[in-house]
Amino acid sequence: MTSPTVDPLSNSADLVAAVDLGSNSFRMLVAQAVNTPSGTQLRPIDTLRESVRLAAGLTDNKLLGNDAYQRGLTAIRRFGERIRGFDPANVRAVATNTLRVAKNAQQFVDDAQEALGFPIEVIAGVEEARLIYIGAAHEVQAIQGNRLVVDIGGGSTEFIIGNGYEPKLMESLYIGCVSHSMRFFPKGDIDAHAFKEAELAARREIQVISGAYLKSGWKQAIGSSGTARALADLIAANDFNGHGDGLTMGRVIAGSGLITREGLKALKKHLLRYENVNQVELVGLKDDRRSVWPGGLAIMIAVFDELGIESMEVTDAALRSGVLYDLLGRSQHHDMRYVTVEQFMQRYAVDRDQANRVGKLAADFLLQLPKPETESRDDNVALLQWAANLHEIGLSISHNGYHKHSAYIAGNADMPGFSKNDQARLAALLIGHAGKLGKLANNPNFQDWRMLFCLRLAQVLCRGRSDTNFPKVKVSERDGSYLVSLPQEWAAEHPLTEFSLLKEATEWERVGRSYQVNLK
Repeated sequence: MTSPTVDPLSNSADLVAAVDLGSNSFRMLVAQAVNTPSGTQLRPIDTLRESVRLAAGLTDNKLLGNDAYQRGLTAIRRFGERIRGFDPANVRAVATNTLRVAKNAQQFVDDAQEALGFPIEVIAGVEEARLIYIGAAHEVQAIQGNRLVVDIGGGSTEFIIGNGYEPKLMESLYIGCVSHSMRFFPKGDIDAHAFKEAELAARREIQVISGAYLKSGWKQAIGSSGTARALADLIAANDFNGHGDGLTMGRVIAGSGLITREGLKALKKHLLRYENVNQVELVGLKDDRRSVWPGGLAIMIAVFDELGIESMEVTDAALRSGVLYDLLGRSQHHDMRYVTVEQFMQRYAVDRDQANRVGKLAADFLLQLPKPETESRDDNVALLQWAANLHEIGLSISHNGYHKHSAYIAGNADMPGFSKNDQARLAALLIGHAGKLGKLANNPNFQDWRMLFCLRLAQVLCRGRSDTNFPKVKVSERDGSYLVSLPQEWAAEHPLTEFSLLKEATEWERVGRSYQVNLK
């Protein structure tokens, strides 16, 4: 029987890479994407893993300490060497919980991007959950019905119920193997009371979501990534899967890939024989997991108890696999961000005709301006059009200051497919598309002045909310100075628009940016 033919994608001469900056470990997956009769698959070429324990480096005031900071940068430099020369379109790097909460996260991300040589996105918890599900769903056996995926990371745990390749319920809770171990087992000390407290604390967090998840139900439970794999390997290697709880020294049962309730109980019973994690003897217990696996075990037991799970399959596929499948989807025009924007337009009853007018005109203006030196023109056009599609979602709350409401929604809502940086840029464009510019002029992080210029100009010209036959409007920019040229005859027939354009020029001049309106 011959194997099905696999053909590389059109760009498969270039490899794709995902970098996952987790709270416990930094990981990288390099793969080749191939087309098969069943769809796109990833063929792993290389994997790297560095135990960084970033979450353990957080100080009491939520600052990333120098040791963890430097451990992270050292690992990232090695990753950067491996993917040097890759097409930027084929690399995606994401950061998770610790860099969501650290107060000096932006400084670390800036340094890390320089070390890696590629942009790094800090993603929200729900976005992390979505990507985890995509990765797991592509790598486990397909079933009919819902599947539950649980991913215990270093600083957070993601819970997802989906069907096929589509996630339906997604939650991210602030419990992780590193943070939980530091909280309940400081200095590695172990006792039955502390372990019970760790279980109860995790159960209290899970109780908040358990009702909705149990109501949805699932036919298959999957544990993804490092903690689940480590627990499954320990259970199998030590013959804890319902076949007794004694050590079988030197024996490793390969390929088990299963966590059972009996196995978790046996692991707990064995752990509580010791007073400190450094004393624990277990076949297959790795040194870089020794200090964090008690917290992961307590969380997993809480997951089993709160959700009534008896057994769970385990897959190595997780966030990094999901990142690559999502990256491939973007290249094949299945970008989740378009779906999210469409859902928001429906939810907030957006005037689609107006959104299309503003978006089409703004994109036309942006294409007349110089190409960015370090960014993708296509990416910027997409972001600008998403801003146009969402600029009026705040009207669902109030007309007064609606642009502030639009920005708040875009900046704080769960938006699958968007990184936190994507959302921040989108929110800045929305709050700046109307009203005063001073709020952005005083923000040193705001750099999207060209896109804002285009969006504001389109919004002024489309104020009449009708399909007016606009004249050819020409725009140009040089060294931050803008020029808008349009026929004087048309402007004379539209005095309100002419007045608004002159007022717009005054607003830009007020923040120190030259803006001229040329009527000819």
